[in-house]
Amino acid sequence: MTNCYSKEVAEDLLTIGAVKFSPTDPFTWASGIMSPIYTDNRMTIGYPQIRSNIADGLVDLITKNFADVDIIAGVATAGIPHAALIADRLQKPMIYVRAKAKDHGAGQQIEGAEVQDKKVILIDDLISTGGSVLKAAKAVQAAGGQVLGVVVIFSYELPVGEQNFASAHLTFKSLTTYSQLIQAALTHGDLDASQIATLRQWRQDPVAWRA
Repeated sequence: MTNCYSKEVAEDLLTIGAVKFSPTDPFTWASGIMSPIYTDNRMTIGYPQIRSNIADGLVDLITKNFADVDIIAGVATAGIPHAALIADRLQKPMIYVRAKAKDHGAGQQIEGAEVQDKKVILIDDLISTGGSVLKAAKAVQAAGGQVLGVVVIFSYELPVGEQNFASAHLTFKSLTTYSQLIQAALTHGDLDASQIATLRQWRQDPVAWRA
């Protein structure tokens, strides 16, 4: 079932223009990485059928891999709408986790249900290096929650991301992947062979590719 979701979601991202390819004029990410591809999964919430299909796929991943979850957590901001849909489908309490605690009011970093001694799944739109979602995981752990893992729409499959998750002793599951996306783009004729080769080379070592 998940393989079906993976292919369909990859195709949906291409169809709505959520994926931009620019091998000759690369994008610069917040992490400083230069990339020939940019994926804006925030666009998916503007398409009811696509966001519903994504929610179904993420629920499928969670029930198969983290069935004993107590709380669904959205990583601010991109993970929040998807977490809300999932929490509703699973009838689970929800929280969202800011990048840092508020500097006013109660100064909360986590909003929603109480996480102490609860099993939590974090939802985000994508994983590149894993930095932001792993910070959110640390916040949940510091509040006394047990993070079972992370579930995302899309993974760039970067080695550095996998290393960062291994160092944090956490696992993640992705609805669709960079490899699936590239295959869908190739099938649709969106990219030629040389562009595909560039994109595959970049994924193996983004830093060396930039140099």
